[in-house]
Amino acid sequence: MSNHDETPENRLRKELPQEVPAGPAEPVEASDAQRTELTGRQRLVQGLWPPRVSRAQLIVALLLFGLGFGLAVQVASNSDGDSALRGARQEDLVRILDELDDRTQRLEDEKQGLEKQRDELENSSNQAEEARRQTVEKERQLGILAGTVAAQGPGITMTIDDTKGTVEADMLLDAIQELRAAGAEAIQVNGVRVVAGTYLTDSGNSVGVDGNKINAPFRFKVIGKPQDLEPALNIPGGVVQTLEKEQATVTIERSDKIVVDALRAAKRPDYARSSSQ
Repeated sequence: MSNHDETPENRLRKELPQEVPAGPAEPVEASDAQRTELTGRQRLVQGLWPPRVSRAQLIVALLLFGLGFGLAVQVASNSDGDSALRGARQEDLVRILDELDDRTQRLEDEKQGLEKQRDELENSSNQAEEARRQTVEKERQLGILAGTVAAQGPGITMTIDDTKGTVEADMLLDAIQELRAAGAEAIQVNGVRVVAGTYLTDSGNSVGVDGNKINAPFRFKVIGKPQDLEPALNIPGGVVQTLEKEQATVTIERSDKIVVDALRAAKRPDYARSSSQ
């Protein structure tokens, strides 16, 4: 057959490959839904691991960790205090509450006193004279606190007998701090005036108060409200119980008149000067 006899249909058949008979169908490994689910899990794993943490997220995590640690420490501290209170007797708890009420009342009285002074200065017809009067009164009060003038008033006398020699300086310092917190205005220990800068040290069998050696028995003369001072020393786990655990004997006597006459020399500061013009 000549080339002219090849029709377009015949030429197309020659150019196309022969048809391949269809063989048996290959088994399907998984359905579309299964492949989708498997792919989703793989994407989830790839999204979670390895973790990708930014700097901001790391800082926030550290801050949250620090906050949680601080809260845990505070809760543990409060739990210790609560357990100590749970072990106290009912009368001890009542005494502690009374002491807190007394401290609150003292702060309120001090606030009212300051407000009264302000009103007197604002309303006085002779403000200059009133200011001088208040200055003299304030100087006297500061002299008592600084130990440069003698003082007298109601208070207590606490005597600590230490026959075993177990009382140390830190125990006496705890007593001083507890008395100050209870409103003590003047304190004298074995003839040594206690002031804001007083320090105590152990010195052999003695205790040093601002460099002055004192020996047992230790006698505290304290001016303040007796109804506040004595309960503050007798609270559970307080000064008296601590000293008694060291086999020391503590006696406290209330009095309407306590005289604190040990004086401290007024020391002029070497560098500090008043900034008022």
